[in-house]
Amino acid sequence: MFPYHQIAEGAGRNSNKEFIRFLSIANGSTTELETQLVLIERLKFAPKEKIDTLLKSCNEIKRMNYALQRSVEKT
Repeated sequence: MFPYHQIAEGAGRNSNKEFIRFLSIANGSTTELETQLVLIERLKFAPKEKIDTLLKSCNEIKRMNYALQRSVEKT
């Protein structure tokens, strides 16, 4: 569901710059997922409570990802 494969692929690259690029791609994918979840809610394909839980997870993942990006940039 979440873009873990992009983070794993980036971690296997040869430089921090490439890893940061893949982390950025992962954040973009998470943002796309958030957009899809909002549409699912608006179209009433799933209960609002379930969508809200998933959106909170997306937000938490993006925060952790940004923190990881900042940490990698410092090294």
